[in-house]
Amino acid sequence: HFRRTGIDASVRLEQSFYRVDYALPATPPKVSIVIPTRDRLSLLATCVASIREHTDYPDYEIIIVDNGSKKRATLDWLAQREAEGSIRVLREGGPFNFSALNNAGVAAAAGEIVVLLNNDIEIVSPGWLREMTSLCLRPDVGAVGARLLYPDGTLQHGGVVLDAEVVARHWFRGVAGDHSGPGQRLKVRQALSAVTGACLATTKQLYLELGGLDADNLQVAFNDIDYCLKVAAAGQRVVFTPFAELIHHESASRGKDMTPEKSRRLYAEMAFMKHKWHAELEVDRLGMPGTPPELGKPGQFD
Repeated sequence: HFRRTGIDASVRLEQSFYRVDYALPATPPKVSIVIPTRDRLSLLATCVASIREHTDYPDYEIIIVDNGSKKRATLDWLAQREAEGSIRVLREGGPFNFSALNNAGVAAAAGEIVVLLNNDIEIVSPGWLREMTSLCLRPDVGAVGARLLYPDGTLQHGGVVLDAEVVARHWFRGVAGDHSGPGQRLKVRQALSAVTGACLATTKQLYLELGGLDADNLQVAFNDIDYCLKVAAAGQRVVFTPFAELIHHESASRGKDMTPEKSRRLYAEMAFMKHKWHAELEVDRLGMPGTPPELGKPGQFD
């Protein structure tokens, strides 16, 4: 099929399914990895060190968008890494606005491909960036998400399904990391409604064309879901790949930490999503086949 259609790809058998590896160009495109942060040096240092130690992609840059870090250890670490050329640092003050921080990072990116990455991610599979980039370069793919595991090995993200009641939930969150899902779907690439912005790859051109993340209406929650729905509305696919597997540290133990102010913001952002994407949220209303009923209950947000 690939020979007939002129696509540079190879095929191999893995367990009971075929895996396609799409070839990168002879000169792979530069990738910009955008990481918003505010202090939390232990997380950030682990994230950056793991990228540099375990990523086998030949051309990438790391852009740290610092949202007002104040601790001396953090500031010293950022200055040292910037001086040695291992990272670029953008300094964006003001209240925390996850969408605005990512938008600033992408605007400054030198790469053709951009990866939005949380500061609590740890890279464990060397080929993760090759995998995500090769998919981003497919003409019909607009966004790519990775398989994320909690430190205890359970699944944190295998794709996102839409929910008219709570907007979105992670498919099969909390199951064993080797769980195959219905028809082994957790083991294969597939198009889904959305993927998490904790690790999301897209092209810079498409990101800018779609207006990036909504910094006005979705400052903290659901901005990644909104972006994925904009990708789909533009006629592009949102793809989850299990072949880019990473560890997501913080959200397993962070807790809800729902102050009244945060609660008001969350429900305002939820209301905005329900109004804007009502028809789309109804598409996955009953969940994906085989979704455990105990998972994804209202209030389970990342």
